[in-house]
Amino acid sequence: MFNDLSSPLALLQTRRSGKPRDLIAPGPDDAQLRQILEVALRTPDHGKLAPWRFVVVPSARRSALAELLENAYRAEKPDAGRLEIEAMHQFAHQAPTLVVALSAPVAGSKIPVWEQQLSVGAAIMNLLHATHALGFAGGWLTGWPTYNEDVRAAFAQGDETIAGFVFIGTPGKPQEERPRPDYDAIVSVWDR
Repeated sequence: MFNDLSSPLALLQTRRSGKPRDLIAPGPDDAQLRQILEVALRTPDHGKLAPWRFVVVPSARRSALAELLENAYRAEKPDAGRLEIEAMHQFAHQAPTLVVALSAPVAGSKIPVWEQQLSVGAAIMNLLHATHALGFAGGWLTGWPTYNEDVRAAFAQGDETIAGFVFIGTPGKPQEERPRPDYDAIVSVWDR
């Protein structure tokens, strides 16, 4: 069983991201999405800098996002084929809810940028945990749109960068386990 809600530990032990292309309605309503984002704001944040932001892309703006992605893709790859363009549209329209997560490091802070970037990753993970705790599934994607300057400029302020696109909805088909790292290959005991 994935995303077992019987206890907080059970949820963490069974958490499984949803594939954005498989997420269907319903997604969270406005109040639930606010809860999800408020949990993301409770992320460890050395220096209390809030080095992250979130931009919700409403369903009514998904076609505009698809157009943005298509135009940016064609500008970078003028010979793009039909399937590549369709992939941009599919990306923009998958899952009922979309949140763009931005890394917004505070320049000149004594807190290293690396720590601030770790915080945005933790904020996205908290967002996903809250999503699953409410009975939905979420998927965090990067990919080409994350690194394109035109797409970045449509969401970011100043030097912010896109940390990822978080898609939220209800699994439309049974989820499958993915390979997980072997505990003994990853965890060791310091003995020096």
